[in-house]
Amino acid sequence: MKYCRFQYENKIRYGVVEPVAGKDAITHLLPSSPEELGGDLESVTIQSLAPIPLFDAVLLEPVRPSKIVCVGRNYREHIAEMGHDVPTEPMLFFKPPSALLAPGGTVRRLNFVDRTDHEGELGIVIGKRCFKLKPDQDVRPFILGYTCVNDVSARDLQKKDGQWARAKGFDTSCPVGPVVTTQLDPWAGVSVKTRVNGQLRQDGTTLDLIFPVDVIIRHISRVMTLLPGDLIATGTPSGVGPIVGGDVMEVEISGIGVLRNLVADEIA
Repeated sequence: MKYCRFQYENKIRYGVVEPVAGKDAITHLLPSSPEELGGDLESVTIQSLAPIPLFDAVLLEPVRPSKIVCVGRNYREHIAEMGHDVPTEPMLFFKPPSALLAPGGTVRRLNFVDRTDHEGELGIVIGKRCFKLKPDQDVRPFILGYTCVNDVSARDLQKKDGQWARAKGFDTSCPVGPVVTTQLDPWAGVSVKTRVNGQLRQDGTTLDLIFPVDVIIRHISRVMTLLPGDLIATGTPSGVGPIVGGDVMEVEISGIGVLRNLVADEIA
């Protein structure tokens, strides 16, 4: 199942997304958020409605996480292009929920930063509370689904600060969406592509993850409780590059869709 979060009849609702005449459309309404439903979306009663083309819908961020946990340096070619050493365990950092941006929203580049980069990534949405998972424990029951994430980064601040709170956590630095899909297998290989103004910049696959999804979730759960709705960004392939005002970014992940966002220069 795919679902989205959108505005409908002056309310914020969750909708089931299905192909209609070859294009994605919202065809049913969920009774409440997938997190409140416990992640069991196949057995809930849904309300049908006249299909709304996904392109025409007022889409919102499909997740409302208590926290956004990100994995840095998780693709070898990206590590090489940035000149870093390969980590021996997942490198974690946070983005605040205030960084979230809806599909179609505009990323505002900080006016005191010279370089801001795109970073397309696969996002994991947690479906069930988990803490201290066992080394051999299956992580799949704790995953609600997957979505597209753009880990927009202010490179000047990342180099200057050493830690990444400002560089990765500014408002609008975490576009996410357009949908969440419950049916995806990143262990089998899922393509992750990023385009800027139609030009392909990143072209990777989750088969190249240094730390796969199960290792990431177990590693995080050793130190913190993951709650339903929490978002994990799994790292970005090589090809990151600068964005400027007027650019259009597109993160495309097979089985999910395209997350499209504009870029604007922040006015002083």
